[in-house]
Amino acid sequence: MTSKQKGILCITASSFFFALMNLFVRLSGDLPAMQKSFFRNAVALIFAAVLLFRERPSLSLTPKSKRDLFWRALFGTVGVLCNFYSVDHLVLADASMLNKMSPFFAVLFAIFLLKEKPSRFQSISIFIAFLGVLCIVKPTGNLNLFPAFIGLMGGVTAGAAYTYVRSLGKQGVAGPFIVFFFSAFSCIVLLPFLVLDYHPMTLTQLGILLLAGLSAAGGQFTITAAYCYAPAREISVYDYFQIPFSALLGFLVFGQIPDWLSWIGYAIICTTAVAMFLHTTQQTNDIYQQKGGS
Repeated sequence: MTSKQKGILCITASSFFFALMNLFVRLSGDLPAMQKSFFRNAVALIFAAVLLFRERPSLSLTPKSKRDLFWRALFGTVGVLCNFYSVDHLVLADASMLNKMSPFFAVLFAIFLLKEKPSRFQSISIFIAFLGVLCIVKPTGNLNLFPAFIGLMGGVTAGAAYTYVRSLGKQGVAGPFIVFFFSAFSCIVLLPFLVLDYHPMTLTQLGILLLAGLSAAGGQFTITAAYCYAPAREISVYDYFQIPFSALLGFLVFGQIPDWLSWIGYAIICTTAVAMFLHTTQQTNDIYQQKGGS
């Protein structure tokens, strides 16, 4: 299996884990976004620490990798907070649409930060996939300006964070350490807010938030691995699988049945993802054949 194919599998897995995370966050009830975010990252921190202790990867950080780690952690923390805030203050469909702008920004940031220019086919694929997203989330058009701006900033900062993950992967920084640094940074930043505005929780809420944290940890590890394996321009389209996964979980847990526009969106996203996969595989095979024939 090539690095690109591994990246595709990892980002698809991350989409499922993040869909689970959103489900559990929704089930946890009316709690502050800061509190939800802290538990989300605390569980990931524990898992990353255990993996680092077991694997003990070699760690040699250059000044550039230290800067990239800081920016990845900062943008990632802001992205999580913006996402939770927009979910709490907007229609869920509108918040989802704004958050799903992150793959676009990941490709955009990669152009300037990593000099990874997308091909015409990749650019068209991402645009078509986004049309599928619009069919599913069906934004109402009644966006409140400030929450909408915050939601959009969540997409921007998440895209930037994933670009720095890709940069760190190219520099050889281990995935578990990237997750550990981000999670520790987030917990340290959020701890004062948690202490000052802590809302008592039931055991059920605590358990659900821990499950949200476990799901977030799974998503964080797999998406970190994905962007370490492959460039954003080649795999970011698969991040849209989170929406069909969310629809399936919504049906199983809440009995929600998507309408016909949603099914059209799912078909567009899945077809585009398959086309992107076949295109990437064909390019890889062509490169191998050229090398073998030379």
